[in-house]
Amino acid sequence: MFHRIRRRTKGPSEEQRQFAEVYARMQHQDPPGIGMPRTTLEYNEPVAVVDDFLPPELRVPSHDQVEGKMMPWKPPLVLDGEMAACIECGAYRDWLILSTRGEIWLRCRAGHQQLETRIDTAWYNRHSGPADATHATFEDCLRHLGH
Repeated sequence: MFHRIRRRTKGPSEEQRQFAEVYARMQHQDPPGIGMPRTTLEYNEPVAVVDDFLPPELRVPSHDQVEGKMMPWKPPLVLDGEMAACIECGAYRDWLILSTRGEIWLRCRAGHQQLETRIDTAWYNRHSGPADATHATFEDCLRHLGH
């Protein structure tokens, strides 16, 4: 087995004694700079102003500035083992999936919209990619996505 080798000394080493003396002296002292009045130079130092991290052309609106998001979904949409179909025209593929105010809406190519309760915003966020554009109006976004 392993044996522990211990040093047998009569007392603390010289280094330990020096450390203990310095430590004892510093116990009742304040750190440097504490309790000293500030100089006027510290108050008059110029403050550096830093521009925003991203240039304006790369900034995206925050969630509270966006009314909603949408993404295209070309293949049939299968939810809970059933294929989603438009309740008005029967279309089952080439959807636009809209996420707005915590609700998910499906829009078919014919322009019919229906609320989809089997999808939540977490599902939408998992399946949507990064936004490639922002638009001022709903119609501009539809045109951008080819609907």
